[in-house]
Amino acid sequence: MKQSLLSIVTVLFLVILSVISISVNSQVVDPNRDYPVYIRPELPPSLFSPNAVVTIGDYDNWNIGTDFAEVGMAGNPLSPTNFAGAWNNLSTSYGAYSYYTLNGLDWFASTQPTWSNTMRGDPVMAFDGAGNLFFDNMYGSISGTKVAVSTNGGVNFYTTSFAGTGNDKNWIAAVQTGGPYANYLIQVMTPGNIKRSTDHGVTWTQVASYSNTLPGAMPCIGPNGTVNGGAFYVVTHTGSSTAATYNFYCSTDGGTTWSLKSSQNFAGYVGTYVNSRHSVQNMRTRPYPFLTADNSNGPYRGRLYLTYAKNTPDGSGNKPDIYLRYSTDFGTTWSAGVVVNDDPSTSNNNNWFPATWCDIKTGNLYIKWLDTRDCPTSDSCMVYGTFSTNGGASFQPNKPISNKKFRINCTSCNGGTPAYLGDYDYLSSNGKVAMVAWTDFRNNSFGNYVGYFPDFAMRMNPTSGTIANPNGTFDFKMVVPSVKLYTDTVIVTSTVTPTPAVGSFAITYPSAGGNKLKSYPDSLIVRVGVNNVTPGAYTLTVTSKGPNGTPVHQRTVSITVTGATAIIGGETPASFKLSQNYPNPFNPVTRIDYSLAKMTNVKITVYNLLGREITSFFRENQNPGEHYVMFNAANLSTGVYYYTIQAGDFTDKKTMILMK
Repeated sequence: MKQSLLSIVTVLFLVILSVISISVNSQVVDPNRDYPVYIRPELPPSLFSPNAVVTIGDYDNWNIGTDFAEVGMAGNPLSPTNFAGAWNNLSTSYGAYSYYTLNGLDWFASTQPTWSNTMRGDPVMAFDGAGNLFFDNMYGSISGTKVAVSTNGGVNFYTTSFAGTGNDKNWIAAVQTGGPYANYLIQVMTPGNIKRSTDHGVTWTQVASYSNTLPGAMPCIGPNGTVNGGAFYVVTHTGSSTAATYNFYCSTDGGTTWSLKSSQNFAGYVGTYVNSRHSVQNMRTRPYPFLTADNSNGPYRGRLYLTYAKNTPDGSGNKPDIYLRYSTDFGTTWSAGVVVNDDPSTSNNNNWFPATWCDIKTGNLYIKWLDTRDCPTSDSCMVYGTFSTNGGASFQPNKPISNKKFRINCTSCNGGTPAYLGDYDYLSSNGKVAMVAWTDFRNNSFGNYVGYFPDFAMRMNPTSGTIANPNGTFDFKMVVPSVKLYTDTVIVTSTVTPTPAVGSFAITYPSAGGNKLKSYPDSLIVRVGVNNVTPGAYTLTVTSKGPNGTPVHQRTVSITVTGATAIIGGETPASFKLSQNYPNPFNPVTRIDYSLAKMTNVKITVYNLLGREITSFFRENQNPGEHYVMFNAANLSTGVYYYTIQAGDFTDKKTMILMK
């Protein structure tokens, strides 16, 4: 028996060692990829909300999974709160893993497509004008891509079809406007094969093929004068990787015929060139050209925008900046390059990994990138963003989108010189704000992160309160302490859970602006009242949104409802009085009694020894009699605190001791 048990333990030990070895050290060398792929254990589909929210400094990012770098992101033009994103997941047969949100707040893992092939990743996504979502994913030994289609915003996918042909790398774009080519799709893949679908992705036809010796061919769609969706674009990437040529092709007949508009030598070195790779702090990067076009009816309708990273000055070992150029003649001629990043000393900072999107409703041009300005040694970075409202002539002040720095050279994520840590990420917008998706190494892993831009911070003060029956109230403040280029209205809604067995809650917003804020920083009051509510613990959930539902942020506070407050013995006290709390010392709840000689407004406030307000209780026109409130200090540290009462002209102060 002992020998049998020892054998079992030995086998389990060896299995554990094997799993650890695979998850940490094993790698697959794919002849069609130019980097090793490190295998991790497969992650099952998961639900991520609300624990996915990472709040730092009152700003939110969402950590919605851990996959393997590179994300394609798309926003539904019919629903401003519906976004979808897919990251590489090369430890599974899916190749990439998809996620979605329908309300802009709660993120879920999609029911993954039935690809019927071993997939190889490099996911890209696009919504068409009818709200269909297309998920393009390389397959097999990378001889092409398959496209999966979702009609419910990415919840699940219904059909797949063979789409692109070629090798690493692919992109997809869809017509989101009306016009003669409504809902057409184009897909491009190295070595420059352009495919088109006119039947919602069911079938694909090759319409052109151009040289694309370097990965990074990209499509986009814009208008042709008054014709919505009348200009299809593709940029290919040829020549030397340190002095690449961007070739701009255009079709004005729905992708049937194409013409070369120009070839431009804008690109150069990005960071340090080592082992035939561009790299920043040992993170491999590519000088990809990113294209987007203005489909709005605004003053810059039809502009074609190009964004890319390049060292300033050019040459290996210098620091890269983000450049923007635009064309008003279908890519034939281009404006001078505008540096997008506004860090005061660009020669000391790295700015790279750009992505861009032009809003279909407003024409605002959004750009995001990685930026080391917050780290003196440049070994860590944050995701930064900005936008232009004047056609790319100038940009708003740069703001961080991620809320925590991360080390660039994530050695626990992947190895090599330089290390492969992904080559792109993406964003999309909805008429008000952009949703940005990226791979974040803050936890020394390939974290899937998303965040809004522009955005507002949110805070609740206090984070707990006590309300006494039968009709007590408590005022919480919803505070917007700062914003990141956000200028729109914030609209607040609130709920209390669970529903009490007896009685009811009433939530009002007594501030001058009611439940809306329009200038920042600012705050409003969320007043919670009770009507003979069952005593116990409750949660107040406060949700703040922009006018179209985004950005959306949520905070919770704890509410304790105590027993009924009433006149004891039916006699009115002869005088006002504030009693010593009981018990004292206490941990963590104590009772504070007080007497009122006549009807009056009452405010009881708790402070720490530095005089900082911890929490307060306010009651309008409270009846004369004996009353009390309960103070819950579960979230406070051991120490001395004091509390005050203001009841009409009567004031008093007492000291209490929290001992944990």
